[in-house]
Amino acid sequence: MNEPQVWTLIGVFATGMFGMIAVVTSMFTRVLRTEIGGLRAEMTGEIGGLRAEFRGGLAELRTDLKGELASLRTEVRTVDRDVSALMKHTFGVDRD
Repeated sequence: MNEPQVWTLIGVFATGMFGMIAVVTSMFTRVLRTEIGGLRAEMTGEIGGLRAEFRGGLAELRTDLKGELASLRTEVRTVDRDVSALMKHTFGVDRD
């Protein structure tokens, strides 16, 4: 094998290596984009589910608090009415 043939083989080998690097890089980039897209979709779904669960929890908490506040109002009004009746009975004074 003479020198021009060796240089030709070196050129062919180098071209093949660069081509292989380009193919592997493009395949890796495609796989990476696909995986990132899948992760993005999964995270979006999970965040949407978490948002819905959080909103449901807040709605439930709001309902519970409204009920508790209504109950507290009723109790305070009852106590106020009882204290007014006691003052009226004890001191014979109307409280306004």
